[in-house]
Amino acid sequence: MLINCVAYERGSKLADIPVADISTYIARPGCFVWVALADATAAELDEMREEFDLHQLAVEDASHGHQRPKIEEYGQSIFAVMHLLEPDPEQPGQFNLGEVDVFIGPNYVLSVRNRSKHGFLGVRDRCEREPELLQHGAGFVLYALMDAVVDRYFPIIEALEAELEEVELQIFTQRAARESIKQLYGLKQRVMVLKHAVAPLLEAVSKLHGGRVPQVCAGSQDYFRDVADHLVRINGLIDGMRDTIATAMQVNLSMVAIDDNEVTKRLAAWASIFAICTAFVGIWGMNFEHMPELKWHYGYPAALLFMGGVCSYVYFRFRRAGWL
Repeated sequence: MLINCVAYERGSKLADIPVADISTYIARPGCFVWVALADATAAELDEMREEFDLHQLAVEDASHGHQRPKIEEYGQSIFAVMHLLEPDPEQPGQFNLGEVDVFIGPNYVLSVRNRSKHGFLGVRDRCEREPELLQHGAGFVLYALMDAVVDRYFPIIEALEAELEEVELQIFTQRAARESIKQLYGLKQRVMVLKHAVAPLLEAVSKLHGGRVPQVCAGSQDYFRDVADHLVRINGLIDGMRDTIATAMQVNLSMVAIDDNEVTKRLAAWASIFAICTAFVGIWGMNFEHMPELKWHYGYPAALLFMGGVCSYVYFRFRRAGWL
């Protein structure tokens, strides 16, 4: 679906144009066309391939989707893939994984957004408010799109950190071990989804600043370096969360082991107390003819009193030891 198709000249917006006029505007010196598509069909991609002379392999990647974040060069053009992460309204705490594919050339920008409801109209408005920067052309538009994608990762990081703090507090709550492990494992999975979006993009952005840079991005190296700095920061936060989650899982398992050990000690203490009773009853129940106090009138209550005293003493010692 076509979102908009706009022509720009020397950093200023000329007009919204029909797709059929794209070839006319990109032939003008100092002019470039920015087209935005959402969930594009194969026919729309073929039309854009003919208008912008896109590389067939890049178009195939965009049509198939589910690509790893990357930046590839095809002659004077660039093909970039970025992942879009959005909270799932139907499943709280889960992500919808979208994708934006960006084709960049000397005189065009084509962005194709897939499986995402959050558009980039704010990015276009921002660029149009800064015509002195938009004069850099398609390279600056790529930076603006990439910066918007990366900025959307920060709220996700904050939400994951807040959830992790809640789970950490829950670890020391009794009878919450199973639920804590479940939450920590789900949190770990979401962190890995974010990691798979950030780490490859961080590696890819290094191609756009420092060293040999594609000509279309030559005037925007400082901006791409800023994006790389943000990605380095996010990647560090992700690694820190992964370590914290691993530690929390180990602590949770340790708490489970401690609870099990406490139960085992209680069972062992009570078993010892009942073993004393069993031993006395077993001895006095042998019914030999010549046994002390066998014929004594108060022998039975005295035996019960003696066993109760011994068991009470053992119980007191177990209580002092913390086993009961």
